[in-house]
Amino acid sequence: MASRIASRLLRRSSPTLGLLRSYTHVRNYSSQLSGLIPVGPQSSKLTRRNNYFPNASPYQLWSRSFASDNGDKFEAVVPFMGESVTDGTLANFLKKPGDRVEADEAIAQIETDKVTIDVSSPEAGVIEKFIASEGDTVTPGTIVAIVSKSAAPAETHVAPSEEAPQKESPPVKAEEKSPKAEEKPTKVEPPKKQAPKPTPSKTSPTEPQLPPKERERRVPMPRLRKRIANRLKDSQNTFAMLTTFNEVDMTNLMKLRSDYKDEFVKKHGVKLGLMSCFVKAAVSGLQNQPIVNAVIDGDDIIYRDYVDVSVAVGTSKGLVVPVIRDADTMNFADIEKGINNLAKKATEGALSIDEMAGGTFTISNGGVYGSLISTPIINPPQSAILGMHSIVQRPVVVDGSILARPMMYLALTYDHRLIDGREAVYFLRRIKDVVEDPRRLLLDI
Repeated sequence: MASRIASRLLRRSSPTLGLLRSYTHVRNYSSQLSGLIPVGPQSSKLTRRNNYFPNASPYQLWSRSFASDNGDKFEAVVPFMGESVTDGTLANFLKKPGDRVEADEAIAQIETDKVTIDVSSPEAGVIEKFIASEGDTVTPGTIVAIVSKSAAPAETHVAPSEEAPQKESPPVKAEEKSPKAEEKPTKVEPPKKQAPKPTPSKTSPTEPQLPPKERERRVPMPRLRKRIANRLKDSQNTFAMLTTFNEVDMTNLMKLRSDYKDEFVKKHGVKLGLMSCFVKAAVSGLQNQPIVNAVIDGDDIIYRDYVDVSVAVGTSKGLVVPVIRDADTMNFADIEKGINNLAKKATEGALSIDEMAGGTFTISNGGVYGSLISTPIINPPQSAILGMHSIVQRPVVVDGSILARPMMYLALTYDHRLIDGREAVYFLRRIKDVVEDPRRLLLDI
């Protein structure tokens, strides 16, 4: 009784504390309130109403469930999803009612515009029921499931048709089987002669032959794919995109990698890949041509004196673009570790919103899929994107001789509203020079 009175007082006195039912970190609400507020004549005075959650982050406010008064049932709710994410779609349940779950074990997955987030069980127990359904649009704090600590797990799930055995129909009496004397025989009419079916008209040769609808499947578009589609179309509608190309001889860079790959792994614990070299080359190009690292904001141009490189990663759910922060301050080993970590998280669907926010320049490597050449689309609100492609042995002229060399096409798509062709070509030439002769990075020439 005392806990209910205190609960009402808290909701009336503080709009913040009134949301406690959706704050998942409150494990024993009644016991905490009994020590917080005196019950009796002085119960209307809240002595610590402003200090109950000092400096609580939004994530902490939804990290645990609200428990019932007896501490037996807990509500699994949608966690905080990021500053820029207001809602998501309940994509699928990972458990069923009656399943036993451990504390912090994933119950369901929420699909947002950017990442997939797990809804975890607040306590160890048995899932009593689901409150939300798959496909529902949910917000942080929405109750998804009820977890009970005392309920026994269901051993078998019996279909409704099997739960209640069908009642046997009573035996038919003998007199009911025999026809009644007064019933008259039904007059059988002769079958009507059916009209012949009209022969299908022959279609004209120009009429398209469409496949039957039975061979098509219509499924809802995932939120991540919607977000990708909208952003790419917005980019196409906003930017004056132009693409310039060049080709780079990979001979020296591949030799450098081959000569020092074992020592690099032994010292740094990570393999030396090509991406770190291109990130370093892009950083050098952006420092030489700062306009490529800038962006238009209304009637102003914002110059960024830092380099955050976004790396496009393709996953089974769609394209994600995590960011390597302060790439201009990192060495080859730091970049390789950062790329490997982000790529692993992207594959597992564990990227956070912060890890994909921002970025001043993007690198997309279509070469890993065998792409020979392409025109990448700018990742807003950036102003340029570098496209890498597959390495192919091609005949090239070297010192008057025709030799087979490992060559790669490079593509730079840029916003022509901000970047002129001169700066774009100089930028791409800088990348070509650094990749073909990595010693330039050491000498800064």
